[in-house]
Amino acid sequence: MVQHNVPVSDETLREVILTVFATDSRTASADFRVGVMYGIAHLAGVVDSLSKRDTAEELAKQVQGIRGVVNRIEAPGAPSPSRPINLDL
Repeated sequence: MVQHNVPVSDETLREVILTVFATDSRTASADFRVGVMYGIAHLAGVVDSLSKRDTAEELAKQVQGIRGVVNRIEAPGAPSPSRPINLDL
Protein backbone atom coordinates (compact mmCIF):
# COMPACT_ATOMS: atom_id res chain seq x y z
CA MET A 1 0.00 0.00 0.00
CA VAL A 2 1.34 3.44 -0.94
CA GLN A 3 1.02 6.10 1.73
CA HIS A 4 0.82 9.73 0.74
CA ASN A 5 1.99 12.43 3.10
CA VAL A 6 -0.96 14.59 3.97
CA PRO A 7 0.12 18.16 4.63
CA VAL A 8 -0.45 19.32 8.19
CA SER A 9 -1.69 22.87 8.67
CA ASP A 10 0.54 25.47 10.27
CA GLU A 11 -2.03 25.96 13.03
CA THR A 12 -1.99 22.23 13.83
CA LEU A 13 1.82 22.25 13.95
CA ARG A 14 1.69 25.26 16.28
CA GLU A 15 -0.71 23.45 18.62
CA VAL A 16 1.50 20.35 18.65
CA ILE A 17 4.56 22.42 19.56
CA LEU A 18 2.68 24.21 22.35
CA THR A 19 1.49 20.85 23.69
CA VAL A 20 5.03 19.44 23.60
CA PHE A 21 6.32 22.50 25.48
CA ALA A 22 3.54 22.26 28.08
CA THR A 23 4.11 18.56 28.74
CA ASP A 24 7.92 18.58 28.88
CA SER A 25 9.20 19.32 32.39
CA ARG A 26 12.11 21.35 30.99
CA THR A 27 9.85 23.83 29.18
CA ALA A 28 6.49 23.58 30.97
CA SER A 29 7.05 26.66 33.14
CA ALA A 30 8.32 28.88 30.31
CA ASP A 31 6.11 31.41 28.54
CA PHE A 32 6.87 30.86 24.87
CA ARG A 33 5.23 32.43 21.87
CA VAL A 34 5.04 30.14 18.86
CA GLY A 35 4.10 30.84 15.30
CA VAL A 36 4.32 28.54 12.29
CA MET A 37 4.38 29.68 8.69
CA TYR A 38 4.88 27.27 5.79
CA GLY A 39 6.17 24.63 8.21
CA ILE A 40 8.78 26.94 9.76
CA ALA A 41 8.39 27.37 13.54
CA HIS A 42 9.13 30.81 14.97
CA LEU A 43 9.89 30.73 18.70
CA ALA A 44 9.97 33.76 20.99
CA GLY A 45 9.93 34.47 24.70
CA VAL A 46 12.37 34.89 27.56
CA VAL A 47 14.04 32.14 29.60
CA ASP A 48 16.70 32.13 32.29
CA SER A 49 19.21 29.78 30.63
CA LEU A 50 20.67 28.81 27.29
CA SER A 51 19.79 25.18 27.98
CA LYS A 52 16.05 25.99 28.13
CA ARG A 53 16.38 27.98 24.90
CA ASP A 54 18.19 25.11 23.19
CA THR A 55 15.74 22.53 24.55
CA ALA A 56 12.78 24.44 23.14
CA GLU A 57 14.43 24.57 19.72
CA GLU A 58 15.23 20.84 19.76
CA LEU A 59 11.69 19.92 20.84
CA ALA A 60 10.19 22.03 18.05
CA LYS A 61 12.53 20.46 15.48
CA GLN A 62 11.32 16.99 16.49
CA VAL A 63 7.70 17.74 15.58
CA GLN A 64 6.86 15.88 12.39
CA GLY A 65 6.05 18.38 9.66
CA ILE A 66 8.32 21.15 10.94
CA ARG A 67 10.82 22.07 8.21
CA GLY A 68 12.91 24.49 10.28
CA VAL A 69 13.03 26.61 13.43
CA VAL A 70 13.73 30.31 13.89
CA ASN A 71 14.77 30.68 17.53
CA ARG A 72 14.27 34.20 18.84
CA ILE A 73 14.02 33.18 22.49
CA GLU A 74 15.96 35.55 24.71
CA ALA A 75 18.34 34.00 27.25
CA PRO A 76 21.51 35.13 29.03
CA GLY A 77 24.40 34.69 26.61
CA ALA A 78 22.19 34.07 23.57
CA PRO A 79 22.59 36.10 20.39
CA SER A 80 20.31 39.09 20.18
CA PRO A 81 16.99 38.11 18.59
CA SER A 82 16.71 41.47 16.87
CA ARG A 83 18.94 42.59 14.07
CA PRO A 84 19.33 46.13 12.76
CA ILE A 85 18.06 46.63 9.25
CA ASN A 86 19.79 49.10 6.96
CA LEU A 87 17.15 50.84 4.88
CA ASP A 88 19.65 53.13 3.09
CA LEU A 89 19.80 51.48 -0.30
